[in-house]
Amino acid sequence: MKILESEFSEQITKFVENEVGYIYFFNHIAVVEINEGVHLDINNAPKIINELNKYFKETMPYGVVANRINSYSVNLVHVPLIRKMAKNLYAYGVVGHDLAGKMNAAIENDFCKADKVEYDSLFDAVNSIYNKVQSNSFYSTK
Repeated sequence: MKILESEFSEQITKFVENEVGYIYFFNHIAVVEINEGVHLDINNAPKIINELNKYFKETMPYGVVANRINSYSVNLVHVPLIRKMAKNLYAYGVVGHDLAGKMNAAIENDFCKADKVEYDSLFDAVNSIYNKVQSNSFYSTK
């Protein structure tokens, strides 16, 4: 299910589209839907990461949900470098909609240090990642 087809669609605060995919911004999280056939690596990941950094600034912790509605690949060697670019990424989750997507979600587990990154539904992923970001001490003291 695309984020635009979900109950969260009315809460989108900003939307960005580029050749890598779509980024839907919410308060404290973003949902990313990478285009079919993209090979995400150090060369094109900045097109997503720079938008995240611009929206969430240099100080706001945020979470990302990768909604794997399409088939795409990730260069695992580049994951640590990509992760360093996302300075304030606090929580990360991947929704796999089929067996291949779920297998890739397990592999992407190293993208962000978290206890769980694989989710079976968009609803569970968005709520879980949002709650993880909200439980960050930055927000709990506000």
